[in-house]
Amino acid sequence: MSAITIAIDEKRYPAQAGGPAREIFRAFRLDVGAGEFVALLGESGIGKTTLLNIVAGLDRDYRGHVRFDATSPRVAYAFQNPRLLPWRSVLDNVALPLPAGEGGRRRARDMLGEVGLAELAEAYPERLSLGQQRRVALARAFAIDPDVLLMDEPFVSLDETGAARLRDLLRRLLARRPATVLFVTHDRREAVELASRIVVLEGAPVRIARDMPLALTPAERASAGHIDEVRRLLGTAAAPD
Repeated sequence: MSAITIAIDEKRYPAQAGGPAREIFRAFRLDVGAGEFVALLGESGIGKTTLLNIVAGLDRDYRGHVRFDATSPRVAYAFQNPRLLPWRSVLDNVALPLPAGEGGRRRARDMLGEVGLAELAEAYPERLSLGQQRRVALARAFAIDPDVLLMDEPFVSLDETGAARLRDLLRRLLARRPATVLFVTHDRREAVELASRIVVLEGAPVRIARDMPLALTPAERASAGHIDEVRRLLGTAAAPD
């Protein structure tokens, strides 16, 4: 696990098609404690994915810094799209971030077993349902035993039953392999069920509007009453998910 310090002095999107440049972040800071599960809530296009990309090191076009307590933390990223390579088998997709050789493939097979897809190891992504593809993406992310797990709406476009199953799977995987998590979602119920802390982002440039630690037991997380209460405290109880 790793603590993260995010300090973005400035992040802009350049002007396009004659429009002005867009300032996304200015003097933004977020500290994430080791082992925290932080859910990031905010409107579409506000900059949540940009924030994850900066933490992942995929976007370096900004002023500021991202620092980890660990010297070389293992960082995994579960994208909104599962991003499976269609010309590779399920097993090969999970093995991509692992060392080449039988050891890596054995580790990939073990992870497929943990997500309930061992029998589909030699299948290709086109044969899988969206829910199964998202399970493969989870297996690939956890295959490296990440210290930091970045998740960008990883259960979007699933029906509620399928999403609930994947939330349960994520909780089980994290119980076995604890990590520091930054989780982007538009679903407040999902945030309350999973997170130990909810951070609501607003504005342009982005600011932290609410920062709410949660101290719920598993039974409380399953309670609609507790979910509604947290949504009320967030000031969004009347808004649709």
